[in-house]
Amino acid sequence: MLASRGPALCTALRWAAPGLLASFHCSGSRLRPARVAVVLSGCGVYDGTEIHEASAILVHLSRGGAEVQMYAPDVPQMHVIDHSKGQPAEAESRNVLVESARIARGKITSLAKLTTADHDAVIFPGGFGAAKNFLCCISPVLAAKVLSGAEVTVGHEEEEGGKWPYAGTAGAIKELGGKHCVKEVTEAHVDTKNKVVTTPAFMCETELHNIFDGIGAMVKNVLKLTGK
Repeated sequence: MLASRGPALCTALRWAAPGLLASFHCSGSRLRPARVAVVLSGCGVYDGTEIHEASAILVHLSRGGAEVQMYAPDVPQMHVIDHSKGQPAEAESRNVLVESARIARGKITSLAKLTTADHDAVIFPGGFGAAKNFLCCISPVLAAKVLSGAEVTVGHEEEEGGKWPYAGTAGAIKELGGKHCVKEVTEAHVDTKNKVVTTPAFMCETELHNIFDGIGAMVKNVLKLTGK
């Protein structure tokens, strides 16, 4: 599936919210560890990748024995945010690949070189950078956009007093023809038909360990889908 569509995923949509994770699976040999691409969008939730999510993904992939290659677009960031103030730093300019290299400890490749045939799955951590630097949507909505009828989760569909501040995203998924599945932050949803795995992550206001556990559930199911 991904082998024919993967390169287009990063230019498909237009807006985003932080804290969503999605993984898309493609077929591969069963005689080696799962090969997983992790696509970063900078470093920092407000203008790049959500760092806690990226770190949790890498921990769970390592524990699962996967071979990981990180990628990022080699382009200027849309803008730079001062995370201590939550405001744009008007005089600053940064490169998405260079900033992503902070998370990757330097081991990163330009997104232009990602070839779907070389990977069994690709994971997109959340963060506003996925919108601002990929020019695409939060990952589950991206799946709903490019895969007709895809089943995804962004958690709950009501804000519930601020616990789910981005709950309105579920409506966008439905408008695109996708199916939204209500899940808790520690859970992941598996669309077995389209081979898409999603988890809410920072869409929920909760303790960090709950988000870590949800990411673990997602990674576990991604590796299960690869058959490795």
